[in-house]
Amino acid sequence: MHMPEKEINRFIGEKADWIDAHLRKMEKRRKEKENANIQGDEKKPLNEQDIKLLITRAKRTIPSKVRKYAQQIGVTYGRITIRMQKSRWGSCSGQGNLNFNCLLMNAPDEIIDYVVVHELCHRKEMNHSPRFWALVEEVIPDYKEKRKWLKDHGSELILK
Repeated sequence: MHMPEKEINRFIGEKADWIDAHLRKMEKRRKEKENANIQGDEKKPLNEQDIKLLITRAKRTIPSKVRKYAQQIGVTYGRITIRMQKSRWGSCSGQGNLNFNCLLMNAPDEIIDYVVVHELCHRKEMNHSPRFWALVEEVIPDYKEKRKWLKDHGSELILK
């Protein structure tokens, strides 16, 4: 808020290519979604029953993955919570409690594994430093592809 307009314009100029690329990507997705809706492939938002089913599936699936990967990584953890979240796939508290989004159940299994490993690696590194990503890469060598998949397809997991 207190940055000079000249500095703001310089920053925007530096990032212009990135901004243009992402605007084009958003427009392409919007057109693809619009075309799918025209062709009758419209996906419907999840209802309360769908969410309850996803939470139940997640409670059966995620804890065993957490146990497996926690042992492999050599970390402990506290409580595991599954809920419907709008902005996160998972999180790890300073006390070691893990939270996961039930919408992960609409993702491929290897994406769920990536999110579980990502959160467990926070038990060793509570940040996203190079050391953190090196830990993730030890367990999921192609984690960058998984991370990109979530960025590219995450919004689709909200619809069924």
